[in-house]
Amino acid sequence: MESQPTPPQSYVTPQVVNEAARGPIRVVIERTPGSWFGSIVRWVLLVVLVLVVASLFVPDDTKLEEEWHSLSKTATNKIAIISIEGTIIGQEGYVKDQIDQVRGDEDVKAVIVRVDSPGGTVTASDYFYHHLKKLGEEEQLPLVVSMGGIAASGGYYVAMAVGETEDTIFAEPTTWTGSIGVIIPHYDISKLLKKWEIEDDSIASNPLKMMGSPTRDFPEPIAEEERKILEGLVESSFNGFKDIVLASRPALREDKGKQDVVFTGRIFTSEQAKENLLVDKIGFVEDAVERAAELANLDESDVQVVRYKRPVGALDMFLFGQSQAAARPNFDLGALVDLTVPRAYYLWTSMPGLARMASP
Repeated sequence: MESQPTPPQSYVTPQVVNEAARGPIRVVIERTPGSWFGSIVRWVLLVVLVLVVASLFVPDDTKLEEEWHSLSKTATNKIAIISIEGTIIGQEGYVKDQIDQVRGDEDVKAVIVRVDSPGGTVTASDYFYHHLKKLGEEEQLPLVVSMGGIAASGGYYVAMAVGETEDTIFAEPTTWTGSIGVIIPHYDISKLLKKWEIEDDSIASNPLKMMGSPTRDFPEPIAEEERKILEGLVESSFNGFKDIVLASRPALREDKGKQDVVFTGRIFTSEQAKENLLVDKIGFVEDAVERAAELANLDESDVQVVRYKRPVGALDMFLFGQSQAAARPNFDLGALVDLTVPRAYYLWTSMPGLARMASP
């Protein structure tokens, strides 16, 4: 007699129904295997999530790794390079850590402020200007600026930390600098929202509480008042910018004609900037080092130039690898959100609200 095939688990025989009266039925559910690609994606997302969570609990060790840049490799005396790169947003991070490390190192005798930045927020630019200037004054350290590809707006503002000392601002032959001015980014998309039948129905204590909102179509009296207030904020910040520049550039302070040129917000090549008294010398970082050694009365054969490596986060290491992660700014979600907040900028860009930060 031929044996009957075993029925699938999803099929319930009459015999099983009769036996159910004698005890509980055990049901086995088998999950259909997913695709290999889906499994890989889930594992990658899990690893990224673990790295993000782990980074939140990593101790905040602001001690940066020091590396040799040039001149003597064995000298005790140091000239330190403080790098300011990318958009200047936020008051803590890599730039502040470099300043603090120089402050705690008695072997540092002079500082090169290496600027390669299009600028950033008014507050962050002023913060780093203030702390660099304070570092030089309190530690009695000569400051010399070396400009990279761009040192515009807030990048130029920070460079003013050198003060009135002669021949302390060096721009490379291809540097673009200047852009002395203030901008509050504002985009009006209210008409587009109306076209899509979307209404901004936000509740505010006063219409001006929503000042700068890109989605709110104010009636004319309020819109005019809003513009006047914003223009007043820009003018106040611009006057502060001009005061900082004139305090650090005595020759420009005495030349009203050149002030009328440089305070238009335009950008300059290095040669044009030198002609208009914004920079002192055309030269590279090596020339700035030579001047710093001179100001600190150091023999170049008995001094080493050092710089500080940017700390690399676990997530950056995973996504970009060690070499790539070390060369790029750390990802900062808070900085990305911060870009959506209406504020004044010392910044040279056609899309200021979307500028990328180099986590200073």
